[in-house]
Amino acid sequence: MHFVESKNILSAKNGMNLYRGCTHGCIYCDSRSKCYQMNHQFEDIEVKSNAIELLENTLKRKRKKCMIGTGSMTDPYLPIETEICNVRKALEIIDYYGFGFTVITKSDLILRDLDLLKKINEKTKCVVQMTLTTYDEDLCRKLEPNVCTTKRRAEVLNVLQDNGIPTVVWLSPILPFINDTLENIEGIINYCVEAKVYGIICFGMGLTLRDGNREYFYKKLDVLFPNLSNKYKKLYSNNYIVNSTKNLELMSYFYKRCNDNGIVCDNDKIFEYLNTFEEKPVFEQISFF
Repeated sequence: MHFVESKNILSAKNGMNLYRGCTHGCIYCDSRSKCYQMNHQFEDIEVKSNAIELLENTLKRKRKKCMIGTGSMTDPYLPIETEICNVRKALEIIDYYGFGFTVITKSDLILRDLDLLKKINEKTKCVVQMTLTTYDEDLCRKLEPNVCTTKRRAEVLNVLQDNGIPTVVWLSPILPFINDTLENIEGIINYCVEAKVYGIICFGMGLTLRDGNREYFYKKLDVLFPNLSNKYKKLYSNNYIVNSTKNLELMSYFYKRCNDNGIVCDNDKIFEYLNTFEEKPVFEQISFF
């Protein structure tokens, strides 16, 4: 862990990264890609020391309320969050200034902040996005070794549902010859149906590989699934988009299950929902005495 000072905190689309780097250890992580110009070891988490001050200064000057997002590059609920508490501090500020919030995570640490998520959701909209990739628990521990498994994430989705927090699931990535099975997709969708998620984001059954994360991914395949990296190299070469050979079959099943259960599976519609700020009416209690 190391600290840096940043000049700004929100992107043009109102996203923020409180940390850079990750310790979840997911073997496929796109954020390892060289194009993101991370000039430190990926597991050496960069902490923006002035993030909370920057966020407050930015939000109190914003003329128009909006959704504030985090987690697109780095899961903010890393183990160091229990010590630094930047996410919780950011939530307090977002709540105070009346903005909406959405987060992408794989961690059950988010339940620590359930009180603040509920407060935000009472006034506007708070949406938790949870990544689910692998129904089989043992396989999940191999692919995503340092974060809670899919079963636990599904439990978190149910807790959020019970507390009125809307949820969206990212069904991504699906790794060819590893978890691109009907049983895997069925198990994940069953979790989503049970948790009554609003929608599932899926860009197809596969993954993306760029310089940086491709090398790391193949190195992990050599350890976990010997000879599989050679199969990838032969079939996909240096392709950016790596689609499963079962993509059409699995996507057909995915769309049918979502439509049958009232789960939104139109990515554009889901992103519009995530980006739309909603201000909920405040009903004052009238006393008759």
